[in-house]
This record gives sequence, structure tokens and C-alpha cells, in this order.
Amino acid sequence: MMADYWPYVVIIVAGFLATDLWRWLGVVAGNRLQEGSEALYWVKAVATSLVMAVTAKLIVFPTGVLEHSPLWLRLAATAIGFGAFLAGGQRIIVGVLVSLGVLGAGLALL
Repeated sequence: MMADYWPYVVIIVAGFLATDLWRWLGVVAGNRLQEGSEALYWVKAVATSLVMAVTAKLIVFPTGVLEHSPLWLRLAATAIGFGAFLAGGQRIIVGVLVSLGVLGAGLALL
């Protein structure tokens, strides 16, 4: 009976070691850093660049439903959403909702 659940146990343990362990180590190490330190600026820069790389990958090389949308529509939704983000006082929700609205309207009209 336990042999049936063994793959799930391996997945849970491997998932914990790959993600949560490093998060906890980050919390422990982060509590020792001063807020204005160079190390913290570097961590923030790396985290921001990783998020932007994933976002760019989703825009340029999408999968699923977005794969059938034209590149110009995805780029237009991104640009208009970014403009709305800046015009809306740099509120993330404004940029996200406007981008989704443009993309949704564009897909509905195609």
C-alpha cells in the first residue's frame, strides 16, 4: 500500500528541498542584512530581472491560448498596460487590468 504513495512522497520532499528550504534560508539570511546594503540591492535586482525575463518569455514565446494570438496584439497590450500603469500612479492593478482588457478585446475582435 505504501508503495503506491512513494512517488508522491518523493515529489513532496523534492519540492520542499527545491523551494521552501531556500525560502527559509533567505528569511534567515535576510534578517541579518541591513536595508540599504549592497547585497540587498543585488538580490532585488536579480529578483526583478527574473520576473521580467519570465514575463518577456510569456509575451514572445507564449503557450496555450496565447499561442494563437498575434505578437503585435501581445506587444500592444503590454505597451498600453505599461502606459496605464505610469498614468495611474504606478499602481500594478491598473496596468494588469488594462493589459488584460486590451488583450481580451483584441482576441474578441480577431
